[in-house]
Formats: sequence, structure tokens, C-alpha cells
Amino acid sequence: MHTFDVVVIGAGTGGQTAALELALEGLRVAVVEQSDTPGGICALHGCQAKKYFYEVAEIAAKSNHLEGLGITGQPRLSWAQITAAKNEFTAGVPESTVVNLKGNGITYLKGAASFQSRNRIRVAEQELGAEFFIIATGAHPMQLPIKGSEHLLTSNEFLALEALPPRLVFVGGGFISFEFAHFAARLSNDPTEITILEAMERPLGPFDSDMVRQLVAASADDGISVKCGVKISAIEKKGDTFSVHLDGGKQISGDLVINGAGRVPAIETLQLEKAGVHSSRKGIHVDKGMRSSVETIFAVGDCADTLQLARVADREALAAANNILSAKGEGEQDLMSYEEAPAVLFTYPQLAMVGKTEDQLKSEQLRYWKSTDIKLGWPTYRRIGLRHAAYKILVDDNDLIVGAHILSDNATGLINTFRMAMLNGIDIRKLGQDSIMNPYPSRESDMLYMLDPLVQ
Repeated sequence: MHTFDVVVIGAGTGGQTAALELALEGLRVAVVEQSDTPGGICALHGCQAKKYFYEVAEIAAKSNHLEGLGITGQPRLSWAQITAAKNEFTAGVPESTVVNLKGNGITYLKGAASFQSRNRIRVAEQELGAEFFIIATGAHPMQLPIKGSEHLLTSNEFLALEALPPRLVFVGGGFISFEFAHFAARLSNDPTEITILEAMERPLGPFDSDMVRQLVAASADDGISVKCGVKISAIEKKGDTFSVHLDGGKQISGDLVINGAGRVPAIETLQLEKAGVHSSRKGIHVDKGMRSSVETIFAVGDCADTLQLARVADREALAAANNILSAKGEGEQDLMSYEEAPAVLFTYPQLAMVGKTEDQLKSEQLRYWKSTDIKLGWPTYRRIGLRHAAYKILVDDNDLIVGAHILSDNATGLINTFRMAMLNGIDIRKLGQDSIMNPYPSRESDMLYMLDPLVQ
């Protein structure tokens, strides 16, 4: 039996981050990965891969909105070229992942891992022992209990399409469906018919309800229909087309039906019960130090019952690594905080948030003040023809930001400024003063308009 200080299960972004950090500190580290294409969802099928589509979609959207404001013709678009560029990037990820791990003295093992006890796992025909384990197995597309679900395209398969058909139906009203629907709406040279079906009464549950309403309106303007409160009874294939049957007898036809219901933790084959690790359908239960119910077994990233975001996985991986080093007498404890973790939806306009929503504050019966507006008519948005820009800033009794929500073409940059103010305890008056000399006119200088109602 081979023994290590730490065995990391999974070679995605979280697993790599933890393994490299521990190896640099001189620990004997092994990484186990069952996929033939190591590198993780973020690089291969998620955040990195989808940006190839988003960057072009944003240009296409801006060109459309600027027609009559200086743009006299729309660009010709090639989904195939975007896919080829994405594939060129992703093709090199698996090899570079393994080379990087091995180059840093990490043992790399291919195979599915399963626990035999709390300090021993089996990989293929060999057993590995370790003082500590970090589980970073990520997540996979959720299987839906719908008759005919075998006809659903996964998000991975959608990003591998060589061409877009004219009619698309997305099942689920979350991140995946909205982002991919916006890509499809922008990146076709021909008219498209795009429908998002959501079982709940509103889509995008984690986001502020007022901002979501504005995004749904913006989506409708660009040909994306969002239907909520619907229940799918079956998906039927008829020749080259599909029929989505809804309760009540209605049908929606499409050339492709995509599973956009999200991902679930990939932990089924780990045999966690043999190690005494507690989990649920939401993932492995962890404390703020990323320890599972077994103090020597940690879980990070999408397989843990935390936020499913790539940068959150990286930060969790660092916390786990630091706590392993601390347990070995080589550092201090490191605890996670998710209150300032931003989330961004890469639609156009982008929807970004950090902190609490207004609905959360109400349910928790917390006092708050807000500054908010929709369909912003500020010059920065009039110049680019963006009709649905919106914001909401929420503060507490101490004038500290407890939530920020932005719908804009530059929501990523704006939300990070509010995030940094939250992290550093900067109140709105100080933030306003510090923002006066922001480059003007810009989205960032518009922050003064957002803060003024709260300051006065």
C-alpha cells in the first residue's frame, strides 16, 4: 500500500489548488482522477469554456443595441468558429494539468477512488493510505425524473455543438439555461425561438427578485421566452424534432431540448459511508474549515454542500490546505466566509450580486435601507442602447453594505467594488468619497448615483 501525507480526489480547479499548495510546503501529495480528461468542469465545460461564447455574444448584443446609434449593419456570426476556438483551448487542458501536477512533485493516479476506511482508499487494483484526504470530485449534470429525459442534451454537449438549430427549449431556470439561452439568441444569423421552462414561480432563485424581473424583460426583448410554474410530464422525439409535454396538455416543440437544471455533487461512487463521512443530495457536509464529519477528511468545491462557484472552490481548497498544515503544526486555522462571495450571471446584460437579497433581509427581519432603480436612463446606458440596466444597494444601521445587485454590461467590475467595500468595512459615505474621482463618465463613476440616495 502506497502512503502519502495527503491524497486529493479530483483534479479540477479546487483539487489542483489544494494539491499544489500542500506540495509546495513539502508534503507528500497524490492526486486521483477518474476522468480521461483531467482539468475540471470550469476549464473544460464551464467558466473558461463558456467565455468563448460569451465574449462574441456580448459584441453581437452591443451591435444590436447600437443599431441606429452608429451601427448600420449587424455582424455575421459563426458558432462553428467559436466552438473551434474553444476546443483549441480545452484540448490542451488535460495534458497541461497532469504535467503541472507531476512537475511539482505530485503523484498522479488515474482511476475511480472509493473509501475503504477513513485513512484508506482503493484506486483500481491498488490501495492508498494517507493521513489526510481532500475530496474535490466536483459535480455532474442533474438527472431529471421526466419520461423521455434521455433526449435531453447536457450542458457539456451543448457547448460542443457544431451548429445551432433554430428552436431551443431549456429545462430549468437557473444559471446554465439563462447563459446558454443568451448565447443562442446572440450567436445565430437566423431567427431563433428560445424557451426557458422553470417549475418554480420565478427563475434564478438565488438572485434578487426585482433584478430578475428586469433580466427576464431584457431576455424577452431579445426573443427569449421564460415560462414559470410549469411541470413537464414527458419529452417525446418525433423524427428530428422534440415535443415537451406540459401538465394540462400543452406542448412546446423544439429542435433540441437542453438540461439546464444545474449540477449535483459527484459523490455516488466514493463509498463515503465506509469512512463515516456524512453527506446529502446537496453534497458533503463540511464546517467552516472545510472538514467533513471526519476531521482528517476535507471536501471542497462543487462536491461540498456550499456554493458551486469556481473561485469559491479555489478559496475552499486553500482553507483546507491551510488547516491540514495547521494540524501538522505549520500554520494557523483558516475559516471560510461566504457572505462576500459574488455571483455573476454572464447574460447580456450581466446580472451580479454580493451579500443578501432584499427578500432575505425581510425574512430575517433585519432593518435595512435601500437605493434602487430600474431601466436606468443615465447617459452611460443611453449611449449603448441598453434599456434594462438596474441596481439595488442595501445597507444596515451602520451604513455598511449588506447587499448589492447590479444589472449592467459591466456588472462584474461594479460588483467587485461593492464586494471590496463589504470585505473592508467601508461605509457608503467613505465609498462615495473614494469614488468621486473614478474615471468619468463610466459605469464606475455611476456608482455615485447609486449611493447618493443613501448618503443624503
